[in-house]
Amino acid sequence: MATYDWVFNSLGLRDWCDGDGSGGSAPMSMADLVGQSGGGAPETSLWDTPFPSMDSLNDACASFPQSREVTQGLERGFLDIKDALSYVLDPITQPLSWALANALWLFQETPWWIMIPALALIVLVVSRSWQLMAFVAGCFAALAFIDYYDYAMQTLAIIFVCAVICVLLGVPIGIAMSRSDKLQRIMIPVLDMLQTLPPFVYLIPLIFLFSVTEPKLYGIAIILYAIVPVIRLTNLGIRLVDKEVIEAADAFGMTKRQKLYGVQIPLALPNIMAGVNQTIMMSLAMVVIASLVSAPGLGVLVLRGIRNLELGVGLISGLGIVLLAVILDRSTKAALARVNAAQKT
Repeated sequence: MATYDWVFNSLGLRDWCDGDGSGGSAPMSMADLVGQSGGGAPETSLWDTPFPSMDSLNDACASFPQSREVTQGLERGFLDIKDALSYVLDPITQPLSWALANALWLFQETPWWIMIPALALIVLVVSRSWQLMAFVAGCFAALAFIDYYDYAMQTLAIIFVCAVICVLLGVPIGIAMSRSDKLQRIMIPVLDMLQTLPPFVYLIPLIFLFSVTEPKLYGIAIILYAIVPVIRLTNLGIRLVDKEVIEAADAFGMTKRQKLYGVQIPLALPNIMAGVNQTIMMSLAMVVIASLVSAPGLGVLVLRGIRNLELGVGLISGLGIVLLAVILDRSTKAALARVNAAQKT
């Protein structure tokens, strides 16, 4: 006798539960097997009373649905709309595949004796630091010396494309949130979900929607995971602009557009740059996880080290990711420091 037989008996649903007497499609529990073998079903004490979950109620009534039917129903529902979603999303996301493919080609086909000096020069222009420029050049030279240069360039190309798209999408969304309390109330739960959802979960629906060979599969996952900080900090930065400054701009007769581009964005730039920094770091973190769905780069070597138990490969590729993280973090922080210094003068 199941724990919750009394629920269905008191509601007069025993005939519905018994159905045609076949016992339904629910698998037989261990207690039922023991009872059939003559051992008798163990008595359930009050202390061990199970929660009235779907499976516990199914034990008492075979016609009551099991919890696995919920997950199967969700899966069937997704598969039913998959073709329609793919038909809509494929043309929208195809430019992302082109951008990733072209960036990978550019970063890999450009000779090292052009790419490394070019990257060092970009860092110098951004940071105005010769020490940081030398550090960047030395890191890429070290990766090239141990034949990890191509993998590092693949990772850098993916981060470049995804971070740029995150900024192009995230900053306008953050600005719109700062100008509309209603939009902010709508977006905050969405951003909370994107920020707390485990990274692997991003990949599950995308695998069903897109081919594993398409770059947009991992590109979308990286963008969804990494776009949150730049949206949040753009919204926060603009909202934190001193109200007295806004009142002064109103006194001068500035339009909303003039206030946005001439006052609010310049004053919020440190926060926006901090968001860009965090977005780049999160893109780098997701690139490693995205290697599970064919994303190239150093993440592939990390995955290889785990699968084949190649300790050296895993450690060296992990060190390469750390070096890239340090390079990107120091470069963006140096740019942020220059912005802060320019605002104080």
